[in-house]
Amino acid sequence: MTLRNNWPSFKKLPYPVYFRYDEFDAQTAWVPHRHDWGMLNYVANGVMQLEIEGARFLSPPQYAVWIPPKATHASFNANAVVYRSVYIDASLAGALPSNAATLRISGLLRAILSDFAERGVACPRTEADRRLAHVLIDQLALAPAEPRFLPQARSPSLVRVLDALQREPGDNRTLEAWAETVSMTQRTLARHCRTELGMTLGQWRQRMRFLRAIEGLEAGRTVKSIAFDLGYATPSAFIEMFTRQSGLTPELFRRQTILGAAEHDPA
Repeated sequence: MTLRNNWPSFKKLPYPVYFRYDEFDAQTAWVPHRHDWGMLNYVANGVMQLEIEGARFLSPPQYAVWIPPKATHASFNANAVVYRSVYIDASLAGALPSNAATLRISGLLRAILSDFAERGVACPRTEADRRLAHVLIDQLALAPAEPRFLPQARSPSLVRVLDALQREPGDNRTLEAWAETVSMTQRTLARHCRTELGMTLGQWRQRMRFLRAIEGLEAGRTVKSIAFDLGYATPSAFIEMFTRQSGLTPELFRRQTILGAAEHDPA
């Protein structure tokens, strides 16, 4: 595993909105650190795991993780990622969540990030680029925020269910069957899901499968093999789920987000 700690050395941002681009090899970890400014962490391809003030977050494509100013954070990526981050001065961070959160990236946000990356813009210098940078802040303030993309459970029974699903993502057992497995009523298990995850068990399983699907696409596997391994009876059902989560079909996602990023994104 590669440990990194070579973040920018400046104490004050060159401009209130500063952009950074990088590529991290597989098995890369960043040691815990903090900044006076806020950070938006976004990966163009791959999945990054972050720990922010002791809480674990996942940053898959189409989502970003917001880290408030002065929050201690670290990260790890099991597979190679194309990474983007936006450093946001504390004076502008008030429009964003006060706690770490997962933000859904809109098409406009993605376009601005991609445009700046393609042109290698780190510190906006032209009036046009500075206007775009502030549009990005406005869009982030409007972005739907969630505590985490894939929340963790607290109660032992629900932890047991989620761990089993992580080991066997193709397991299609119903909520009733899982409740019987952990010796509780269906209603009680559903309540644990709502209070601890903020979503149903089916929604959590779908998000977990989406992350596993990204890993399969990055590894070059066929859509059909991924679909069956994840418990879908037909590839079309899997494609429908993936499109709902990412806005792209699996093959289009592979071409635009994975292969495209590998071919065109700057280091």
